[in-house]
Amino acid sequence: MGLASVLSAPVSAKGPVTADTKTADTTIAVAQLPVQGQQVLTLIYQGGPFRHDKDGTVFGNRERLLPSQPRGFYREYTVRTPEVSHRGARRIVCGGQVPTRPDACYYTEDHYASFRRIVQ
Repeated sequence: MGLASVLSAPVSAKGPVTADTKTADTTIAVAQLPVQGQQVLTLIYQGGPFRHDKDGTVFGNRERLLPSQPRGFYREYTVRTPEVSHRGARRIVCGGQVPTRPDACYYTEDHYASFRRIVQ
């Protein structure tokens, strides 16, 4: 299964897109991600290598903004922010049983305060 097919279904960070949710507000196309995010997404599907030790570790979804799943379902990855010497606030969080074949990936640019599902 390729990147395009996995990322094609529009879903908001809180569940399926319905008539009263705006897809544009809850999703982001791969092409709209910062170039660093596109690079990280490619690395996720390749299995790395990742720049930070924390990349690929379990994301607990404590904010409960992503669909509820058992602990260990979600993994987080750092999206580098140019001109920042630390990890910054940008992340991609992917969920699925096999890290290199995620069921869904989400982008946050505000350190987990909000998420947008990544779509093709």
